[in-house]
Amino acid sequence: MEWSVSSATNAYLDTLKLCNDEKRRQNSWKTPELESNEFISALAAGMKAKLIVEVTSGVSPSTIALAAAARQTGGRLVCILPERVLDESTKVIKDSGLRDMVEFKTGDPYELLPRYEKIDFSFVDCKTENYSRLVNVLDVNPRRSVVVANNLVGGKKGLGGHVKGLKDKVEVRSIGKGMEVTMIRRSDDTNQKSDCSGRGGEGRGHSQGERRRAKGKWIVKVDEESGEEHFFRMPRSL
Repeated sequence: MEWSVSSATNAYLDTLKLCNDEKRRQNSWKTPELESNEFISALAAGMKAKLIVEVTSGVSPSTIALAAAARQTGGRLVCILPERVLDESTKVIKDSGLRDMVEFKTGDPYELLPRYEKIDFSFVDCKTENYSRLVNVLDVNPRRSVVVANNLVGGKKGLGGHVKGLKDKVEVRSIGKGMEVTMIRRSDDTNQKSDCSGRGGEGRGHSQGERRRAKGKWIVKVDEESGEEHFFRMPRSL
């Protein structure tokens, strides 16, 4: 996939700052596994995703992360969520300065999701009821796209490399506990390499400490027993 190091780095830093700011405003704010929000933001921004779609069951830091990515790419985030959490989610995004990046949709996600075609980056919260039906109706961009299935716990399974209408064009990565990342790209792009190291472009308007935390590069470690590949960010020496 074509990769923008500067967009990925800036989205990472934005997400780090904005999620920390929201945590300070709300003591009850819960975050998933360490750095997963920063990771998905950097991934969406780095691949220059224009249409980002999230299906969530509640107010989530992932919405901030994906909106921050959309700001870097000049794209938009469509967030499908229950009516009961709309007001709270809208306030969180407004407080984060990302209101123009997000289009909230409420209603039955199984009816709403098929309206969006050639999605560049999809994020599905698998706490959603019958989530497996959702991942099966996604209309992804066949040239290059990413599908993230989150909260895969208690035996839940993601796409497992099976994407509607596509064959032999996907790669599956397990990112830590409970998150599956499926990467789709054209078969003639398989020999292209992307620089996902996070080098270059530290962004603006962030403290020195935040810039230092963002330095480093992503590495992949293969679990010899399960065959799963896990992504880790290794800090550079300062």
